Amino acid sequence: MADPSSYRPSPGQIPDSPGVYKFRDEHRRVIYVGKAKNLRQRVASYFQDLAHLHPRTRTMVTTAASVEWTVVSTEVEALQLEYTWIKEFDPRFNVKYRDDKSYPYLAVTLNEEFPRVQVMRGAKKKGVRYFGPYGHAWAIRETVDLMLRVFPVRTCSAGVFKNAARTGRPCLLGYIDKCSAPCVGRVTPEEHRELAEDFCDFMAGRTGTYIRRLEKDMMQAAEEMEYERAARLRDDAGALKRAMEKSAVVLADATDADLIAVAEDELEAALQIFHVRGGRVRGQRGWVTDKVEAVDTAGLVEHALQQLYGEERGDAVPKEVLVPALPEDTEAVSQWLAERRGAQVSLRIPQRGDKKDLMTTVQRNAQQALGLHKTKRASDLTTRSRALEEIAEALGLDAAPLRIECYDISHLQGDDVVASMVVFEDGLARKSEYRRFQIKGFEGQDDVRSMHEVIGRRFKRYLQEKERTGEWEQPPPASGEAPHPAQVPPAPHPAQGAPLPADGTDPRDTDPRGDDGREDDGRPKRFAYPPQLVVVDGGQPQVAAARRALDELGIDDIAVCGLAKRLEEVWLPDDDDPVVLPRSSEGLYLLQRVRDEAHRFAITYQRSKRAKRIRSSPLDDVAGLGETRKQALIKHFGSVKKLRQATIEEICKVPGIGRRTAESVAAALASAAPAAPAVNTATGEIMEEDDGGTS
Repeated sequence: MADPSSYRPSPGQIPDSPGVYKFRDEHRRVIYVGKAKNLRQRVASYFQDLAHLHPRTRTMVTTAASVEWTVVSTEVEALQLEYTWIKEFDPRFNVKYRDDKSYPYLAVTLNEEFPRVQVMRGAKKKGVRYFGPYGHAWAIRETVDLMLRVFPVRTCSAGVFKNAARTGRPCLLGYIDKCSAPCVGRVTPEEHRELAEDFCDFMAGRTGTYIRRLEKDMMQAAEEMEYERAARLRDDAGALKRAMEKSAVVLADATDADLIAVAEDELEAALQIFHVRGGRVRGQRGWVTDKVEAVDTAGLVEHALQQLYGEERGDAVPKEVLVPALPEDTEAVSQWLAERRGAQVSLRIPQRGDKKDLMTTVQRNAQQALGLHKTKRASDLTTRSRALEEIAEALGLDAAPLRIECYDISHLQGDDVVASMVVFEDGLARKSEYRRFQIKGFEGQDDVRSMHEVIGRRFKRYLQEKERTGEWEQPPPASGEAPHPAQVPPAPHPAQGAPLPADGTDPRDTDPRGDDGREDDGRPKRFAYPPQLVVVDGGQPQVAAARRALDELGIDDIAVCGLAKRLEEVWLPDDDDPVVLPRSSEGLYLLQRVRDEAHRFAITYQRSKRAKRIRSSPLDDVAGLGETRKQALIKHFGSVKKLRQATIEEICKVPGIGRRTAESVAAALASAAPAAPAVNTATGEIMEEDDGGTS
């Protein structure tokens, strides 16, 4: 626990202008972000007597090791920068709302030549028009099915669309007039786009125009005695009315508004949002958060507005936002919302009438959501705490292991040997911290040696991060003394003969997200934070290898254990007998979950590497030969086998292939030994090579 006075800045250092401040812990990780009209007053308030601070604020300032700030010119800029930093650094002491489910949206892909109507989840994409969110995907499909009678917009996937265009035959929806069949040219791209825009207009609430138009056309058709057409128009109008009935009118003046309600207690808060468009409830969603900082209802509303509209532009931000309490700086928040919408936004508390009645309904939904969440989570919180306490007691740890890392080795008969590292914090998986490794130090099957290599590589990186930030300096070896393992240059790669990076890893394969060169700015860095417990998948040999790797690096404050699959025994270093936890133990169950997750992550990576190797082709090694020209070669000759038999002159006949490239292709195929022939396992028949993916 840090003493806040040890990093307290002098009052003269802190400016009295608007700005955003960050608290960092001893590992330089950002743990809290806040904004202030007056930085001097706000930051100084954290360094008063600890007894006068809110318990959550007291925990934050004693966890922190430093504070820094950035001055901005306006309070709106401070609001935007605070949102950006919370999103970027994911501080543990900031309120972060999380969806209780992944809500589906009705989406129209206006960014395509032939817009498509479909159900979408996840992050929003540019150029796509969204409606919702809806509670269930089936509700979207029912609405779309009714509306396709009037607006026959394409709903098929890209593959189905291309296949129909190739064959000249539309899909079933085209035959039953629920698609205008642009794939076969029944309508032009312009006509189809107009249909999609009409569909969007109707979904946006402009419904009366289309229904009146259909009824007028129906009457005209009846007068002209075109009774079949009149009957169809009657049915179309009925379909639109049924679609409208699925979202009841709640506000009579065709209001566009979002209503936000909050239900809270001392520890948690639930938030409900009703999206009203054209006077009708078009979507509903709910969030839940832990109150990890001292925050009132107004603060919860402000955080909700940031998360709800931080990535939105234009009409996605409504004209009105109705809330239960106004943020501390209402003017700045309103201005920020107006900038995102491009027009004035009214942020207020409803006082009377239909809007206040609807807010009561939203509030009731929030109360029910909080009650349901607490019912679900009460046992979960208790169980996780008990599991961590049982693990600490069984392994003789001083405190509960809040961060657990588990490692597993995976291979197929010694090929494609890989390892996984999964992280659990507070008993929950932290998937953003997962890492994966390729075994580089040797070839073949040796799980113990592989475990030693992976643990060594991971914690060498940890020591390097500490040394880089000045937390740890490795003294030079004394005269005649062997250098510390962290200082020994790595051996050359056995296959390439080239030295690996200083930690023995290949930066391209430890993680799919790029190299480790991140600035010291508080973002989560790979391998930067130590666990309290390392779990390995295996028994006594694997545990001994992991402990030996840590000892070689001089790390003695991290506990190690192994979980053997056969009898689910927990092994400790230097112990001849395992620790046997009861089968009903929550601690054992948590260790099993951690071990199984590491196994799943490792085997998934190993299978992907094996599949990639099987799909590889000698053409992959030809410099300058891209995927398009590779496909052109395979299409021209039919297979790699036939391409290998072709002359350079024949290869040059392929469009886009010059003589130099043809010579490179011929040389690569000549040097690559043909793969063993494929065998049909059902009949034992040797199959001819005819695919373009392997050789």
